[in-house]
Amino acid sequence: MIFQNSKFKIQDSKSAFTLIEILVTMAIFIFAIGAVTSFIIMAYRGQNYALEQSIAINEARKGVETMTRELREGKMGDDGSYIIEKAEDYEIIFYSDIDKDGATERVRYFIYQNGSLSNNCVAYAQGGSCDVNFPNFSSAVIDSAEVEVCVEGDLNGGNEYTDIFADGVKLESLCKVGCGQCSGIWQGCTTFDVLDQAADGSILFTADSSSAVGSGGSGFCDWQEGNHSLKARFIFSWVETSVDQSATLRKGVINPTDYPVSYPQDQEQISILSRYIRNQLPLFRYFDENGEELSAPARLEDTKLMRVYLIINANPERAPQDFELESNVQIRNLKMNL
Repeated sequence: MIFQNSKFKIQDSKSAFTLIEILVTMAIFIFAIGAVTSFIIMAYRGQNYALEQSIAINEARKGVETMTRELREGKMGDDGSYIIEKAEDYEIIFYSDIDKDGATERVRYFIYQNGSLSNNCVAYAQGGSCDVNFPNFSSAVIDSAEVEVCVEGDLNGGNEYTDIFADGVKLESLCKVGCGQCSGIWQGCTTFDVLDQAADGSILFTADSSSAVGSGGSGFCDWQEGNHSLKARFIFSWVETSVDQSATLRKGVINPTDYPVSYPQDQEQISILSRYIRNQLPLFRYFDENGEELSAPARLEDTKLMRVYLIINANPERAPQDFELESNVQIRNLKMNL
C-alpha cells in the first residue's frame, strides 16, 4: 500500500506544470501576440499611408489638369481687367470663363492660406482713442501681414489728426491734410506692413486722435454713430504657411457682378485642390515669347508661357519618396513667337 502511494505521487509530479514552465509559456504567448499585433499595426499604417499618398497624387493631377485648362482659356475680365492680374511664385490671379456660361470669372490659385478680418471702433470724447483687437487669429507661421486703416470724424484742421498704432508701435498719423469734418465717408485710407507685430498670431490696433479732435461746438459727428469725435476702420489681412510645413493648393473664384461690372473680393469662393504640397521651388514660373524666364516686375506684361510644378508627399519621413508633377501651359490669347 505504501509503495502504491509512492508510485502515485511520482506519477503526479511528472504530469504537473511547474511555475517556471507556466511563466515561460505565458511569455512566449504574450510575445507572439505582440508580434502579430505589431505586424497588423504596421501593415495598417503602411496601407493607410499608401492610400493617403495615392489620394494626394490624384488630387494634384486633377488640380493641375484643371488649372492648365483654365489658364489656357484665359481672357480679359468683364470689367476690362488684363488677363493676368497677379503673377507670383506661389499665387496667380487671372480671368477665364471656367464654367462656359458666357461670364468671365476671376480665378486665383495659391499655395498659402490667406486670411482677412475687419472691424471698426468709435471714440466719443474730445481727443479720444479706440481699439480693435484680433486675438489668436492664427496659430501658423505668418509670412506677410498688412492692415488698411481709414478714419472719419472731426478731421478738417491741421491740428486734427489720428495716430495709428499696432501693438503699441506707431505706424503713422492720418488726416494731417486732405480730410474733411464729419464727411460721412472713410478718409485718409493707408495700408501698413504689420508683419513684425502680427508674427505671434495676435494683434491690437489703436486709433488715437489729437486733442483738437472733437473740440468746439461742432466737433462731433453723426455718421452711423451719433455724437462721435472719431471713427476708424481696420481691414487686416495676412498670409500663412501650415504649422506642419506642408501646404495646401487652393482655388478661389469670384463671379462678376451685374452692371457696373466688378469682382467683389469678399465674395470669393475658395476650394481645396490638393494637400501635402512640399514645394521648395516655385509653384509657378513665367516665360516670355523667347522662352526666357521672367522676374517678378516683367511677368504681368511679358508672360506668354507658364510652368506649373508640384511636389507631393503625405509624409516625407517614410517611403515612397516625393512625387513630382510638372506641366507647361500657353495662354491662347497671349501668343508666342518661338
